[in-house]
Amino acid sequence: MSQPKRESNGDIHALTEDYQRAGFGARLMPGLQPALLVVDVNEAYLDPESPLYAGVEDALASNIRLVQAARAYGVPVIFTRVVYHESGMDGGLFFQKVPALKLFIRGAPLGEFSPKLQPLTSDLLVEKHYPSAFFGTSLASTLHAARIDTLIITGFSTSGCVRATALDALQHGFVPLVVKDACGDRDEAPHQANLFDIQAKIGEVIDEAAAIRLFQAD
Repeated sequence: MSQPKRESNGDIHALTEDYQRAGFGARLMPGLQPALLVVDVNEAYLDPESPLYAGVEDALASNIRLVQAARAYGVPVIFTRVVYHESGMDGGLFFQKVPALKLFIRGAPLGEFSPKLQPLTSDLLVEKHYPSAFFGTSLASTLHAARIDTLIITGFSTSGCVRATALDALQHGFVPLVVKDACGDRDEAPHQANLFDIQAKIGEVIDEAAAIRLFQAD
């Protein structure tokens, strides 16, 4: 006979304890060589006139501080963005599933980075067609060659490209540290649910101050 489904009744502490008893949530320790991976901090999520606007200005401010700190401490900074051919063919079924992705056709203004947070020529820029920064890109090879073993991950959205990137980071052998202050989603519920799941099954969820301490220790 199957066991009845457990109900947490919204008690996050009870839910966390239940997951821990089941064998989830062991701690991953940061490695020796971190990099900051800024996922899709684009105008599409920041412009109130955009259909993808997510109200994530506080997360943008955290990203700005983290990028400034990483550069100051000599920690590599990597930016990603989604970009498509005008036909959308390079987006495959993902482009069909999410029609809003037409906002990221190359040259579209909402696909550009925020004027407040632009990559420098010294930063690495990864262009991608799917949620994960690793899928169909050379990111894993680049990081391995640079002996980077830890990724401090920020950006938008928590339930989409941030989660997918964190999962692939784990699968490629990099320690994923997701900065909760510097991530965002169009609703708080998926944001929190995915942070919980990342902590339980994928990586470590940390705050901005902890991320900056890791930069200082590098």
